[in-house]
Amino acid sequence: MDTVSFVQFQQHIIDNCGKVIVGKEEVIRQIGVCLIASGHVLLEDLPGTGKTMLLRAFSKSIGGSFKRIQFTPDILPSDLTGIHFYNQKTGEFVFREGPLFANVVLADEINRAVPRSQSALLEVMEERQISVDGETFRLEEPYIVMATQNPVESYGTFPLPEAQLDRFFMKLSLGYMTPEQEKSILRREDSRVIVEQLGPVVGAKELAALRQAYREVRVSDDVADYIMAIITATRQSERLACGVSARGSLALYRASQITAAMEGRDYVIPEDVKREAVPVLAHRVIPASRSHLDGAGVIEELLATIPVPLERA
Repeated sequence: MDTVSFVQFQQHIIDNCGKVIVGKEEVIRQIGVCLIASGHVLLEDLPGTGKTMLLRAFSKSIGGSFKRIQFTPDILPSDLTGIHFYNQKTGEFVFREGPLFANVVLADEINRAVPRSQSALLEVMEERQISVDGETFRLEEPYIVMATQNPVESYGTFPLPEAQLDRFFMKLSLGYMTPEQEKSILRREDSRVIVEQLGPVVGAKELAALRQAYREVRVSDDVADYIMAIITATRQSERLACGVSARGSLALYRASQITAAMEGRDYVIPEDVKREAVPVLAHRVIPASRSHLDGAGVIEELLATIPVPLERA
């Protein structure tokens, strides 16, 4: 298969978003992986690290319609999905679409919404459809939900349930910039102005082709066994109360294929799997109460103990 288009996609996305967010090429690349895999992104980090700005830049890079939802405790499911209202001029009920009817949906501070409103995203994220008053509406592709949440401020927040966390393809974190990187943005133009000036660098047809082509990336039996060894280890680990679901194993398989293609290869190597394991799996596990490690720490510990298959001559 031809992997040049994947390499070019990765570089175009990184270059375009890099005009706004400095030094976070790997996070940008990972969001690109999620997009090609038809997955959704949960970006969790401290306030002021550029979460919303990065997702705005990414949405600009892929074009299509964009809607931002600021989640609050009083937001209702109908505020997200839309409602039928009575049109006095026509004498009929008309459906008014909610902000979930967009190609790119930015769910800002998703953990500030009550569980009832959070659950309104479940069908949308998994089925790519919205049901209102017994009527089902299919959503246009590409469709991606990119959510943010603040991990340090717990007042007035509602932690996402495991069932909803599992529907996010990846959970990512930006972290602070280095002093040199942060210094470089002090005198430059305002990031909001830069975002507004960004244009799309990938089209819908190109993205559809990438979503079809990555499935041709070969995964040997040894690498597939390696993936399953990681998944099985999470289910058997004493440090975890709950291991990775079947949805998680499929996500890791697909992410490894896309990463290989972005590296210019038509086959997956164990390093691709290790590179994607933490962002794809860490939020899908539940650490045991006696464990001093979080999900990412446990996954990293397991990766260090599971034998890596060697390339056969």
